[in-house]
Amino acid sequence: MSEKGKVVVKALVTGGAASGGPPIGPAVGPTGINIKDVVDAVNEKTMLFKGLTVPVRILCDPETKEFEIFVETPSTASLLLKELGVEKGSQNCGEDKIGDLSLDQVINVANAKKDLFLDKTFKACVKTVLGTALSIGATVEGEDPRNVQQAVEDGEYDDKIKEVA
Repeated sequence: MSEKGKVVVKALVTGGAASGGPPIGPAVGPTGINIKDVVDAVNEKTMLFKGLTVPVRILCDPETKEFEIFVETPSTASLLLKELGVEKGSQNCGEDKIGDLSLDQVINVANAKKDLFLDKTFKACVKTVLGTALSIGATVEGEDPRNVQQAVEDGEYDDKIKEVA
C-alpha cells in the first residue's frame, strides 16, 4: 500500500489497551474504516508492550477501506521504567532515585533499541541507555550511571557487552 491518497494516523497508545476513543477513533472514523477492526489490530500488534506507551502509525485507504499498522519501539525511558516496575521517572533525578537497574537490564534495553540508535557500536548503545537511566533517576548496579558509563568505556564490562551483529 503506497501512501498516495492514503490517510496516515499517528498515535501514542498504551500497549494492548487502545480504544475506539481518542486518539484513534476520531482520526480513523472519517476514513470510513471500521474503528473496531483497527483497534483490535493495534491491540494485537502492541500486546508485547503491554502497559507501555507505544507510538503507532496507521496507514488508511479510504477507497478500499484497508489499513496497515506500523508499531514503533517505545522510548528508551519507557523501557527502563518497565524494567524498574515504576510508572514515571524522578522529578529531581540528581537527588531522588526511583530504583536500581542491573547491567543486564540495561543491556536488554540496548538490545531492543540498537537498530534505532545511531551509535556505531553496541558498547556505545549501552552507554546511551545508561545516560537515559541517569535522566530518569535510576542507579545501575547501585552506582551513578555515569560511573558505570566510565567503567564500560574502560572495558570493565567487555565480557558482558558482546558486540551484537
